[in-house]
Amino acid sequence: MRAILKKCYLWLIFIFLYAPILVLILFSFNVSRSRGNWGGLSLRWYGELFQDRAIMTALGNTVLIALVAAAVSAAVGTVAAVGIYRLKGWKKSFVMNITYLPILNPDIVIGISMMILFIAMSFPRGMASLIVSHITFGLPYGVISVLPKLAQLDPQIFDAALDLGATPREAYFKVILPQILPGVFTGFLLAFTMSVDDFVVSFFVTGNGVANLAISIYSMSRRGINPKINAVLTLLFIAVAAMMYLIQRRLRKSSREAV
Repeated sequence: MRAILKKCYLWLIFIFLYAPILVLILFSFNVSRSRGNWGGLSLRWYGELFQDRAIMTALGNTVLIALVAAAVSAAVGTVAAVGIYRLKGWKKSFVMNITYLPILNPDIVIGISMMILFIAMSFPRGMASLIVSHITFGLPYGVISVLPKLAQLDPQIFDAALDLGATPREAYFKVILPQILPGVFTGFLLAFTMSVDDFVVSFFVTGNGVANLAISIYSMSRRGINPKINAVLTLLFIAVAAMMYLIQRRLRKSSREAV
């Protein structure tokens, strides 16, 4: 009886979480504009979505910001992870606590603090401010994804490479980096996914004429639910789900390699 109750409880959670998303996906194929009237299957709204210049521009901005932010987060996070891994004692704990702060902080705190910083520095708010902000909250994911891979390495492998004649640069790029590359890739995917999904931080740091997909969807929803919103959210859900699937595959592979 207890096993049945556990399964029912689990299914109730899944229904509660995913039923609204399934309804959204279903109505993205509804030929009718009405949300309460099913008029038949159609790809009409997907066709109109790709003809909407504002949405396509926002999508391009979203992909560009996410790619740049994820690449920088993965690269800088990898270097930072190597430095943190070599720290000892309270210094390592202190730096790790600081690293986790952007993850644990509410998005609205990061968004408002970044906005105030840009205003104080007279930094123009737009594409550049969006990229800098997304790097800020994406960087910790690059660090925490690489650290477990470093922990799996032989602590003496770097010194062994130096003893065999490699320079520090060669030891890092030819010995260390190839072995931690799965963690770097995981950090890139996590930072990319978080950037695509972000709204709160982007809302506070963007400027006039520059918007990512999340901000564009918010602006559209204030004028009423447009069926094109259902279509773009369906595509966004599929893209994020695919990214999370790749991340989980990478994490499982890394776990098996560790064993």
